[in-house]
Amino acid sequence: MNIIDESGILAISTRLQRLSEQLRKDGALLYKSFDIDFEPKWFPVMLTLHHKEILSVVEIANEIGYTHPSTISLLKELEKQKLIRSKKDKIDERKRLLLLTAKGKELIIRMQPVWALMITVLQEIADNEHNLLQAIQQAEDTLKNQSFLQRAMQLKQQNTSS
Repeated sequence: MNIIDESGILAISTRLQRLSEQLRKDGALLYKSFDIDFEPKWFPVMLTLHHKEILSVVEIANEIGYTHPSTISLLKELEKQKLIRSKKDKIDERKRLLLLTAKGKELIIRMQPVWALMITVLQEIADNEHNLLQAIQQAEDTLKNQSFLQRAMQLKQQNTSS
C-alpha cells in the first residue's frame, strides 16, 4: 500500500483521477485493438450528439457537465477530425449548432460493439459490494445540494465562531 492509499478519504480526488486515467488508457487501447482511431476524451461529446443529434455549445457543455472552455476545446478537436460540424442557428445567427458528420456517424456504428464489450467489463468492475456507480451518483447528488467548498467554509466558520 502506498501513501495515497493509506491517506484514505483525504486522497479521494487523487484516487478517482488515478482510476479514471487507468480506465481511459485501457479504453484507448481497446479502441485501438478494434482498429478504431478514437480518443476517450471525445466520448462525452460524441455520445451526446449521437443521442441528441443537434445542440448548441452551451447545451453540450451542460449535457456533459464540463466548463464552456473545456467543451470548446473538445469541439475544436472533433471538428478538426471531421467527426462533427457546425452550422448557424436560423433563429439566432450568433449561435453555433453542432452535429455529427457522416464520418462521425459511421464511427459511432463502428464503436457499438466496443461499447457493448465495455459495458460488460465495466459492470463487472463496478458491481462490487458497494456498487461504484451508485456510490458516485450519491456523491454527485450530495455535491449538487452543497459543494465541497461550501461545506468546508461552513464548517470553518462554525469552528471559528465557537
